[in-house]
Amino acid sequence: MAGGGGGGGGAPKVDEPQPHPPKEQLPNISYCITSPPPWPDAILLGFQHYIVMLGTSVLIPSALVPQMGGGNEEKAKVIQTLLFVAGLNTLQQTLFGTRLPAVIGGSYTFVPTTISIILAGRFSDSDDPIDVFKPTFSCSLVALVGFGLYELGFPVLAKCVEIGLPELVILVFVSQYMPHIIHRGKPIFDRFAVIFSIVIVWIYAHLLTVGGAYDDASPKTQASCRTDRAGLINAAPWLDKSSIPLQWGAPSFDAGEAFAMMAALLLLLLRLPISHIFVMIKQSTGAFIAVSRYASATPVPPAILSRGVGWQGVGILISGLFGTVTGSSVSVENAGLLALTRVGSRRVVQISAGFMIFFSILGKFGAVFASIPGPIIAALYCLFFAYVGFSIFMGLSVPQYFNEYTAIKGYGPVHTGGRWFNDMINVPLQSEAFVAGCVAYFLDNTLHRKDSSVRKDRGKHWWDKFRSFKGDSRSEEFYSLPFNLNKYFPSV
Repeated sequence: MAGGGGGGGGAPKVDEPQPHPPKEQLPNISYCITSPPPWPDAILLGFQHYIVMLGTSVLIPSALVPQMGGGNEEKAKVIQTLLFVAGLNTLQQTLFGTRLPAVIGGSYTFVPTTISIILAGRFSDSDDPIDVFKPTFSCSLVALVGFGLYELGFPVLAKCVEIGLPELVILVFVSQYMPHIIHRGKPIFDRFAVIFSIVIVWIYAHLLTVGGAYDDASPKTQASCRTDRAGLINAAPWLDKSSIPLQWGAPSFDAGEAFAMMAALLLLLLRLPISHIFVMIKQSTGAFIAVSRYASATPVPPAILSRGVGWQGVGILISGLFGTVTGSSVSVENAGLLALTRVGSRRVVQISAGFMIFFSILGKFGAVFASIPGPIIAALYCLFFAYVGFSIFMGLSVPQYFNEYTAIKGYGPVHTGGRWFNDMINVPLQSEAFVAGCVAYFLDNTLHRKDSSVRKDRGKHWWDKFRSFKGDSRSEEFYSLPFNLNKYFPSV
């Protein structure tokens, strides 16, 4: 700020405008990017990030490896390779890239193109599935197409709703409601909600499995619900030595497929709905910006974003060399975990990278956690994919499941003898606005009920009795209205 005029008697200088003082990105962050929590908390939080990222590392190979001709042994190797590369890419991003606490894992955006490569005619000449599997893996062509993340939420959860829905309910209850019920001590419930909820529902799912609840179920239901159907523990080696570059063979390239894929990519980009384009943007720079916000860091400069995207390209190159069946990108679900735990420490994410590398080398131990049923992981995605808009995400994800089910079966998930009852449940739940509105209304009226500012924002104060404010003529005239009706209605 400029001072007054000097001894020369000149006119005082006009004060120059000063910038606003810097503020934290989020006021309730417990540990920011440079302030690590105590080591016991940091280790547990790093393990939570590993568990959340593990879902991507399991779901993608589980969907693609069988189509490539691989069995449980090949699927276990791909999962361990994907974990190993995710650990390497996370370390290089936190050390040399943006240096934000961003987990770099497998990306769903590469899945459609990978499927098209798998279905290429030049890989179907052999009758031996393993002979088909290895050359398919060595193809180096990868293109980027959008993949709506809401399709991985409730539709996957509903494959075994009896364990997926309890996981979602318990996760929301422990993370959002328990901290307001129990106020004493450290913020344990919201910080370690993932561990609490997964342990409870995993034990519950195992009891259903050993109790024979799925003995007579269809193979598809058993694969989604049972805790002993993953086939990873027996197939995984104790000490994995397969995480080496070019383990599936030398890279191959086909010019015809390359041009066909570029043409297909152009058509897809022209036909993609806005939600898919949003996902493509969010998977790169948008995710970095979200991580920066949840880590209470300063806004990311464009140069740093460019550097992060450059190192992300290095990570995709590493993924191709090691053969991870997909590319890599910033994990949106782990960004949501930063928001949930309010711990944006870089050290925590680096510890999670250590867990990824450690459990990828010790295959048996990693396979135990990788055998968590898919619907449990999908329940985590329902919250973490949409932490900044849970009701909006559920408004997209739940109708997606109901619409898919109706298109395949010809009737909705609720199918009883009374059609009026079926329509009363199925039809509203196919509406995005209805589901999003119901979820938002429920959360707004059950969370932070004692907070007066939140209560005012959600509009519930209109139920309160009208108050008279002294000195306001309108208020006094209103209250005098019943006693002075002749003033307004002379005929009365």
